[in-house]
Amino acid sequence: MTLTGGGEVFYEAAALLAAFVLLGHWFEMRARGGANDAIRALLELAPEQALVVRDGEPVAVPTAEVVVGDLLLVRPGAKIAVDGVVEAGESDVDESMVTGESLPVHKAPGSEVIGATVNTNGTLRVRATKVGADTALAQIVALVQEAQNSKAPGQRLADRAAFWLVLVALLGGLGTLLVWLFATGRPAREAILFAITVVVITCPDALGLATPTVIMVGTGLGARRGILFKNATAVESAARIDTVVLDKTGTLTKGEPEVTDVVAAAGVAEDDLLRLAAAVERESEHPLAAAVVRHADARGLPSAPASGFVNVPGHGAVATVDGHRVAVGNLRLMAREGVEAGELGERRDRLAAGGRTAVLVAVDGRAAGVVALADAPRPTAAQAVRALQDAGVQVVMLTGDGAADRRTARHRHRYRRGAPR
Repeated sequence: MTLTGGGEVFYEAAALLAAFVLLGHWFEMRARGGANDAIRALLELAPEQALVVRDGEPVAVPTAEVVVGDLLLVRPGAKIAVDGVVEAGESDVDESMVTGESLPVHKAPGSEVIGATVNTNGTLRVRATKVGADTALAQIVALVQEAQNSKAPGQRLADRAAFWLVLVALLGGLGTLLVWLFATGRPAREAILFAITVVVITCPDALGLATPTVIMVGTGLGARRGILFKNATAVESAARIDTVVLDKTGTLTKGEPEVTDVVAAAGVAEDDLLRLAAAVERESEHPLAAAVVRHADARGLPSAPASGFVNVPGHGAVATVDGHRVAVGNLRLMAREGVEAGELGERRDRLAAGGRTAVLVAVDGRAAGVVALADAPRPTAAQAVRALQDAGVQVVMLTGDGAADRRTARHRHRYRRGAPR
């Protein structure tokens, strides 16, 4: 009709048909945007360069060029480029982005380290054991990408139905063309018009649009509420959820330690104890030290200068404050300083049994007090758990923390209404 004239053309119908199908595909790709953002965020965790020791000197090379067997120099505050084993040095490594541990993990020669984790306070020499696609981070990215390519069962069913319906539409159009051409003797122009009409009406364009639209709406609403669906199947199965499993660190808790108890020895003022401990901890980069300093500042205690600061990796720190030798750390540090914990040791054990991290403070060789810390719950955690329980959903807390943190979980959440099992 375009070439010969004399009739209506239906380019707009063909354009709209193609637009509907492409729009469904665009919706599907847009629904995957949250997973793409997650992949980019994961990839950005890995450092762009690594310090590789060659001929005894550290040389900066792209992380992609690190090979198995290379010796890496990891300075304080730097990210570990690849998975490996510590050959020399001691430090605390923040592994929260991979394992969820709220506190840094002490590393010594022989300890395994994970790429993209952060070295906090010491210098490490790490022998690379896994690089490229073999690292833990790369495998996490691969899992997210694999989930992206999944389709919901309903969408797979719609795709199969659309395939057969398109075939039916084409056969119906062909049959219409033949009947109008040879059985009725109508002009070819009219026969083609009727055939195209049958194909356009029968073609399941809405079927190809409906499921991606639902997926887009569901994933979009979830993303705005901080929920990332692992795959399309999860969107469908979400309607049948009867149990929710929550991580503890950073989900139910703030993900950073806070001071919960300050116990002073007889004859020692609590404020004086905290002021001396904070003066030492101001010189340290450990998260526990930062929590003690924050607590002292919140109480309005004046800061005191510390001199002769010595960090003892894995044990604590020692410094001179106001002419007093102050040691802040664990029992091994107290033994190193020749300090007898006495009754404070028993109090420290009770606090530790309750799931807290208990730090001893000694002044001039005598035990002066205990500072207890724990990962504090989020203010909104109990309300969120209660809302789920009121909706008939069972809530379970799953934590991969160490034994002490698991005691914290049981101590804080076991017998409390509005808390997970």
